[in-house]
Amino acid sequence: MSPALQTGMPVPDFTLPGGVLAGDRFERNSYTLSERRGRPLVLAFYPGDDTSVCTKQLCSYSSGLEQFQDQDAEVWAISPQDVDSHEQFARKHGLRMPLLADTDRQVARALGIAAPGIGLRRSVFLIAPDGTLRWKHVALFGATYQSLDTLTGHLAALDGA
Repeated sequence: MSPALQTGMPVPDFTLPGGVLAGDRFERNSYTLSERRGRPLVLAFYPGDDTSVCTKQLCSYSSGLEQFQDQDAEVWAISPQDVDSHEQFARKHGLRMPLLADTDRQVARALGIAAPGIGLRRSVFLIAPDGTLRWKHVALFGATYQSLDTLTGHLAALDGA
């Protein structure tokens, strides 16, 4: 496992396959971190599609997507499942943010959140417009997640930094 990424460090670049629900279409694409510089980005890592806590977490972020957008932030949700699984998950729950597939857990390992058995630890990384890590939360146990209010509060603090 890689050493944990610390606040103020540049986040390693990556490209992952994924897709986003756009109306009744699921638009597949490649998502590259460095191409999103210039605005804040929230990376929400979750262990599995269509599991109880992950569903609650992503539904809350999806229903509050405008609050992220009001702060010019984008949200990417990342898990080890493939893009086909993500499409089914997005359609079933109407999820509106991109769902990315880290099937080989390469990104999870690079960020120090890979975990045996579950694949990765439920984690959230707030990346500043310049590509550096500004805030993170890595759960020891995956039964809880960071709330929409917590994340938008940290985004607001980023504006004041």
